[in-house]
Amino acid sequence: MTLLKEMTFRALLEHSTKEHASRPALGYVGHQPLTYEGVGKEAGRLTDLLRAQGVSRGDRVALLSQNMPNWGVAYLAITSMGAVVVPILIDFTPHEIAKILTHSEARTILVSEKQAHKLQLSLPNTLKRAIWLDELSEISLGSLELSGQVVPVEQKGLAEQGTGKLQPPAEDDLAAILYTSGTTGNPKGVMLSHKNILSNVINTLGIQDVTHEDRLLSVLPLPHTYECTIGFLIPFLRGASVYYLDKLPTPTVLLPAMEKVKPTMMLTVPLIIEKVYQNKVLPKLTGSLVMRALSKSRGFQKFFHKMAGKKIYKAFGGQLHFFGIGGSKLSAPTERFLRDAKFPYAIGYGLTETSPLLAGCGPHLTRFQSTGFCLPGQELKILDPDPSTGEGEILAKGPNVMMGYYKEPELTKDVFTNDGWFRTGDLGVLDEDGFLYIKGRIKNVIISSTGENIYPEDIEAVINSERHVLESLVYEWKGKLVARVHLNYEEIDKRYHEIREAAGKNYRDFKDSAGKNYQGLKDSAGKNYQDFKDSAGKNYQELKDSAHQLYEQMQERVRERLEKIQQRVNTRLNRFSRLSVIEEQSEPFEKTPTKKIKRYLYKEKDS
Repeated sequence: MTLLKEMTFRALLEHSTKEHASRPALGYVGHQPLTYEGVGKEAGRLTDLLRAQGVSRGDRVALLSQNMPNWGVAYLAITSMGAVVVPILIDFTPHEIAKILTHSEARTILVSEKQAHKLQLSLPNTLKRAIWLDELSEISLGSLELSGQVVPVEQKGLAEQGTGKLQPPAEDDLAAILYTSGTTGNPKGVMLSHKNILSNVINTLGIQDVTHEDRLLSVLPLPHTYECTIGFLIPFLRGASVYYLDKLPTPTVLLPAMEKVKPTMMLTVPLIIEKVYQNKVLPKLTGSLVMRALSKSRGFQKFFHKMAGKKIYKAFGGQLHFFGIGGSKLSAPTERFLRDAKFPYAIGYGLTETSPLLAGCGPHLTRFQSTGFCLPGQELKILDPDPSTGEGEILAKGPNVMMGYYKEPELTKDVFTNDGWFRTGDLGVLDEDGFLYIKGRIKNVIISSTGENIYPEDIEAVINSERHVLESLVYEWKGKLVARVHLNYEEIDKRYHEIREAAGKNYRDFKDSAGKNYQGLKDSAGKNYQDFKDSAGKNYQELKDSAHQLYEQMQERVRERLEKIQQRVNTRLNRFSRLSVIEEQSEPFEKTPTKKIKRYLYKEKDS
């Protein structure tokens, strides 16, 4: 395994551009990728531009863009010159972006064409310059703020700050400030040093190697440390190739991309593979009385899963040897399918504050519902484990643990114990072999009236295993356990869903047409005016009544389905975890970039 001379991004950039110079590094699917040598040259060009703008060691530089090759170029250029990168998730609103720019005191921003419109709010005085990420050229900051139009700026006459020799960054220097978009609704600026991030790169390679022959297809947002560290920096150190999509990763875009790239490694979040299981596997396994009867046999279930898994593996390019899953808990039925199918999956656990990975393992070592074991060079332990269950808060220590929260010394102090352990806020259990099992977030735990701990995530896993459920959220309201459930309406009754949509469209079309003809007849004062008015009114009412009736029928079917789900789920739960109320969530839940439900939004609605 190749190790760096020192854990800095300057050392990483110099090492990889020399060691893997002619190999493909970063590219769009279907296009010629930048070589490692090319990445080095582009990073050098950008460094010169930043220095000419007056950016120096320790200055914050914001990075706002969808995934693209130049995102990686910019990240390496900023950090290798000793400046601090502030990657911004494109899911943030313009208001949130403005707050981040103000709070971080970013001096310069690199922005892509697709995201430029998000900078039309008043920008902070600390922001002095802007760079067009697509072309790596300077643009007018004022034009971004006022109209969203990008106007190139002549680079003649820029200050000549770039003439002196750059002082290399040190391992303990601040490298990145990451503003999290968590489920609590309180984003924080996590400060990570060069050593924090790159030590995690090295330690992760201790459980899963990557070689120059690997190809990765990137589908998760690069500003999130999960994708950045594991899906970008590790491949870059080892000389692998990373490919990006130039469109949203919908199935119609993703499947052809997999066929072209034939990735050997991928990173996903549970929601992605759970959708594959629920939409492609489960309907066939439960689609008829015969299949439902056969599926009760564990032997048949394993056989079916193996056959279905082979088709999915082929659709994913047919060459995967590592399919990483992280960000939240994977449902038990989906993991059982992956195990039966012998799919090369691996589950990891970590946080932005830990750069991110704390526990994981290779596909050949996975254990059901475990997130693997502690990475080498890092430490994990359980704080005050319960004598009967072994459960307690997960604590972490190591070179990968953050420097702290930016401008938040008290908040930083609160998340560390007196002897320097980082408090993750997650509950877990370590078995006798050191494998970690996550129970849930401490903030989400509900204490029953008799004192038992209730983990909403466990109940949600049971609900989500129901055939007609896409996702759910469990919380306490007025002493009762409540579940919001988003159903697969097409699966419940495709015919009624289509009729309801068609009736609604016809109703609207008729209303528009009737209104237009009504006005025309009124203006011409035709003798059939009253007849048409009466006829239009009658047809209008009939369509309205028909649409309403169909809607009521659909709602009744939904209510019946929810009642059956509640009955079945409660039979699988212990007495104090049973649901008192189950409600329809008609729209998909709002989620973070790693596809975790923003719980605080829905708790507030009923408070």
